[in-house]
Amino acid sequence: MSFPYRITTDRLVIRCWDPADAALLKEAVDASLEHLLPWMPWAAAEPTTVAQKADLLRTFADQFARGEDAIYGIFDAAEERVVGGTGFHPRLAGDGREIGYWIRADAIGRGLASESTAALTRIGFEVEGLRRLEIHCDEANVRSAAIPRKLGYTLADERDGQGHLVFRIERSQYPGSPSAAASVAAYDAAGARLA
Repeated sequence: MSFPYRITTDRLVIRCWDPADAALLKEAVDASLEHLLPWMPWAAAEPTTVAQKADLLRTFADQFARGEDAIYGIFDAAEERVVGGTGFHPRLAGDGREIGYWIRADAIGRGLASESTAALTRIGFEVEGLRRLEIHCDEANVRSAAIPRKLGYTLADERDGQGHLVFRIERSQYPGSPSAAASVAAYDAAGARLA
């Protein structure tokens, strides 16, 4: 599967990571570590060096190029600051993906996670033709759990085996959801517009 390389919204650029983003990513993670530790398992290995971040971003870019995982950085509109990360993760069987997200601590409460997740939801259904999308989050993470509810996802009657709530939206539910109205443009790696 080949996901868009670059997605823009009213305030954000969501794009494939590049190793050159390593210093920006490090700054965002280091400044948010206390906030991330309770919710993001990968944060336990932080802080890491810029060189380690560059290696990680090379891995993400390679996985993206092979269509294995679509891990994106969330940047401000000028692409001068990392405000978070998101992605379409292949953790679901069949024609579905899981959307994950994190936002840096000093950008919380501005609707950026909702904006980026609405954009990915719209791309998932309208560009990629997915059948379903899910968001998994710790039930104690009230802010995170509010996002899928706000965007038209429903709480599934199951946990994911890791104590997380599972929110789901099916293709048939999407047209009437708030995500369908998201302002978004998507481009491939060569800059050709996809949506």
